[in-house]
Amino acid sequence: MDFNELKQAVGDLDEEVVLDILNKVMEDGGSEAKDALEACQRGLDIVGDMFDKGEYFVGDLIFAGELMTQAVDILKPALAGTTTESVGKVILCTVEGDLHDIGKNIVRSILEANGIEVIDLGIDTPPQKIVDTMIAEDIHVVLLSGVLTLALDSMKKTVDAITAAGLRETTKILIGGNPVSEEAMKLTGADAWAHNPQHTNQACLDWLKK
Repeated sequence: MDFNELKQAVGDLDEEVVLDILNKVMEDGGSEAKDALEACQRGLDIVGDMFDKGEYFVGDLIFAGELMTQAVDILKPALAGTTTESVGKVILCTVEGDLHDIGKNIVRSILEANGIEVIDLGIDTPPQKIVDTMIAEDIHVVLLSGVLTLALDSMKKTVDAITAAGLRETTKILIGGNPVSEEAMKLTGADAWAHNPQHTNQACLDWLKK
């Protein structure tokens, strides 16, 4: 399977080619599904670069997100873990002040495929709503997503709210999205950061199984 072709097709927003390749990947049960997903993610990097250069626009980003959601849906059966039992529960949301959900929705699909129960609080989520849900659902893993730079301030406020509620010592927090980095993780007080849905998934599995 030519995964460079898949990467470029995603970058070119060529839906027909992308879906054709993904369906071929699944013909044998999806033994190369993880490679295919990685190629799609590298294709999204191309889309991001094209947007930064002014060659793609917001509508193209939205289409790329929808295409990636289709890709995950096709590959999902092969990405699933060997157990159908729930590994545990996490909270996932886009933080207050940010209305983006493409990346969040892709992460949710990957987590659910691996037996993780996701409580998705949606977009523009205030810190108190997260704290209240943690208490009500007895959740100790929180995933905060954001695309805008201002999301970092909201992530820090959320971590501070979790700390003020006395929940921080028993909670693992991961931040994800365009503006996050090692420095942002330290600034917000989170435990981990990720640009890649698979890294997010692995962190959750590690935390939930301890």
